Amino acid sequence: MIIRVKFNKKNYLKYISHLDLMRLFQRSFNRANIPVKYSKGFNPQPKFSIGAPLSLGIESEEEYMDIDLEYMPVAEFIDRMNRVLPEDIQIISGKYLKREESLNSIIAWSNYEIQFKTDHRKSKEEINKVIDNWLLHEKIMITKIRKKKGKEIEKEINIRPFIGNVIVKDVNNNITISVLLKTGSNGNLNPMDFVNVLNRDCELNIDMDTISIKRLALYAEKGDELYKPL
Repeated sequence: MIIRVKFNKKNYLKYISHLDLMRLFQRSFNRANIPVKYSKGFNPQPKFSIGAPLSLGIESEEEYMDIDLEYMPVAEFIDRMNRVLPEDIQIISGKYLKREESLNSIIAWSNYEIQFKTDHRKSKEEINKVIDNWLLHEKIMITKIRKKKGKEIEKEINIRPFIGNVIVKDVNNNITISVLLKTGSNGNLNPMDFVNVLNRDCELNIDMDTISIKRLALYAEKGDELYKPL
């Protein structure tokens, strides 16, 4: 049976890589005596996956993981896991799936909260207006560099379809914005790439050393509607 769980990743543990996070969960399954199913073959591996892995250095309130295991009550699974996991990575909720659907096939958007300092003294309304006017452009281009056969190849990409709503929430000591960015196999925009192009085009003079990014939510998409995977 497939159980889908929601978990967080906070504070210093935002600096562990996706591979180390997978290892952490694998060890935790063993310590908590979770009846996880294993793949067949010469080197059996526990059958679980994490949807839309986070970039290093980003906190999250809401990540998702699917685990294939022998049935056990959801509350017992959560209790056992949280007893062995670090306090900054905890299982929040879970449920068994009625039908199998991979997380990576349905996750389409991420909601981020981004904070930074700037030497601008504009009001929240003024910054919102600047960003709203920027989003009226049909094309917002960035240059991505990829290596192929030892050569660096530059490619221009229009990221405007990857940007949803952008809302300025606060302009006190830090500027705080909420932004919806495309995530997953049908398109993906790294939040740092978004900040860089926002700074470039909107002339916000962002102090790049003060940037803090937190993922607040992940969404699946069906038609024009967004919904939570759990």
